Amino acid sequence: MTFTNPIIAGFHPDPSICRVGQDYFLVTSSFEYFPGVPLFHSRDLVHWRQIGHVLTRPSQLPFAHWQPFGGIFAPTIRYHDGTFYMITTNMSGGGNFYVHTADPFGAWSDPVWVDDRGGFDPSLYFDDDGRVYLTSTETQHFPLPDEIDPAAPFWGIQQSEIDLTTGRLLTEPRRIWAGTGGKSPEGPHLDKINGRYYLLVAEGGTEHGHMVTIARSDTPWGPWESCPHNPILTHRSFHSPFQALGHADLIEAHDGSWWLVCLGVRPQGIPPTTHLGRETFLAPVQWDDAGWPRVGQQGRLRVVMESPAFGPVSWEPQPERDDFDGPQLGVAWNFLGTPATNVWELSARPGALRLLGNEARLDDGPPVAFVGRRQEHFACEVATRLDFEPAADGEEAGLTVWMNPSHHYDLFVTRQDGQRQVTVRRRIGSLVADVARVSIEPGPITLMIQAEQDRYTFGVSGKSGDQQILATGETHYLAQEVAGLFRGVFFALYASGSGAAATAPAFFEWFDYRVAAPDSR
Repeated sequence: MTFTNPIIAGFHPDPSICRVGQDYFLVTSSFEYFPGVPLFHSRDLVHWRQIGHVLTRPSQLPFAHWQPFGGIFAPTIRYHDGTFYMITTNMSGGGNFYVHTADPFGAWSDPVWVDDRGGFDPSLYFDDDGRVYLTSTETQHFPLPDEIDPAAPFWGIQQSEIDLTTGRLLTEPRRIWAGTGGKSPEGPHLDKINGRYYLLVAEGGTEHGHMVTIARSDTPWGPWESCPHNPILTHRSFHSPFQALGHADLIEAHDGSWWLVCLGVRPQGIPPTTHLGRETFLAPVQWDDAGWPRVGQQGRLRVVMESPAFGPVSWEPQPERDDFDGPQLGVAWNFLGTPATNVWELSARPGALRLLGNEARLDDGPPVAFVGRRQEHFACEVATRLDFEPAADGEEAGLTVWMNPSHHYDLFVTRQDGQRQVTVRRRIGSLVADVARVSIEPGPITLMIQAEQDRYTFGVSGKSGDQQILATGETHYLAQEVAGLFRGVFFALYASGSGAAATAPAFFEWFDYRVAAPDSR
């Protein structure tokens, strides 16, 4: 049997994984979106289903100062003695913290905040003697070890012992490794394998120079012996549909085989750009006679690779249509930061999502009324049935293809000079333009977006059901290389009063996400 990478498509970076018996749990970064830290479950390492989020309450994920590129960076999930732990960094307020639960399908605790002197990308290791180690990335400007230029700032891996009851550090952070010489050593994970400590690190930055390196020691503090064939995984300067592979985590499967999950991107077009964001990939790991890991095929990942021997164990596919007929939103939906009070509800009209715009525009970010889900396929179609009669000029509601407040394409209903219209707007940095506008009759309409590898096509249909194509927009301008690093595109339902509180609610009666072809991932 074989599987196809990526195993979790769309904006799902920085994967971390743990196992309990034959069940596997995986988390990824969520940045400025709420709920935080998507949580996935698998029984074969290949087929994953999202079972929820780790951070579902505002008390767990405070956004003291929301901004793009903020929020949750690089979570780590671990299981020890009947308890799951997730530790991460809130870049928008508070720093490092962890939460815990006995049931990953249920609620997680409130945060326990950790002062590890400015580190990020934290990870936990539970040693055999009862000690718990907190390993993270340090970027403080301190003198370096003798072997590294002392005039340069230190960017490397630090470690402390920690009391997980209180979050108090039991030892001062100690710098333990600066990597192999690549820039930005980060995302560390400490483990003990066959009696030796292994330190897994990402280097090179999360761009095309990204790589995975590893070192080992007889103690958790070093000195560290660098793997002689580092990097153990990289696609830098390698012709492959996958690039920027890095930020990995190792897992021993229940049959004794070893695997590695990592992030990567799939550039499209010329020049190549990545609008889906950083995704989650899987690779087999073999241990050589010298006790070093060999990842994939000569340190490379292939599109199609051999599956674990204990699979497949697949899940029911997600339905294409969300009718908004449940008491809660589905796990795929997200908000920008903590949702503002009274901007959304499911109970106002049975079988519809109600959004009420406030003064915020999409260009402002929160508290705009925004409910979005990740684009997970290059070729797909999304559509929504919208019932919205704007009460004043400037009120708008519709669909957005969203990367951040300064890069998005919008398809929306509005009122202009007393006339109800459907408009397509492009926001590309400082350039803003309404590129299509058509008057429409009263009543519900269907808004549609067709995604291809290089473009989005925007359309509308009214009572007749005939689709009218309005405009297109290139994927290139919503890509990381243009719009900014770290994230990927969302399809979102939104409403706005464009500078004033809206009085007319927007009712979204359903939302469709259809994959254009099975291999369009």
